Amino acid sequence: MASNLLLRSSSRLVGSCPWAQATQKSLTTSAVIKKDYVMADPLDHATGVEKFELLAKKEGNDDPFFLRSKPRGKGTKDDPTIVNALDTYRMVGCVCSKTDTNIKWMWLYENKPKRCECGYWFQLKAHPAPDRYKMPL
Repeated sequence: MASNLLLRSSSRLVGSCPWAQATQKSLTTSAVIKKDYVMADPLDHATGVEKFELLAKKEGNDDPFFLRSKPRGKGTKDDPTIVNALDTYRMVGCVCSKTDTNIKWMWLYENKPKRCECGYWFQLKAHPAPDRYKMPL
């Protein structure tokens, strides 16, 4: 009973204020519903490195900068795990066993295979980096 009385008195108070009447106007959305809006293609707005990456993904290369982790291969001295890079050196992390809670980090250099503490061998394969001054506009 008291809450009903309080509700009635507050609605009368709000109805009598001039600023409250302006906030009670309804919003019509019929024009927005009828018009078909289409978002622009992100490729049209992208420039530089972002556009280079989108074009590479469109061509089928999901990892143009070699950022994703990859599983170890055989890892022998004769057949090392190949690590791709856009430079002549790269830091590589090796999780030596499935139960390890830490990562063994090491630097790889081009044409110098390196052995991890666990016995696996890694070798760096350098690729030419994209020229930042010739990026797509």
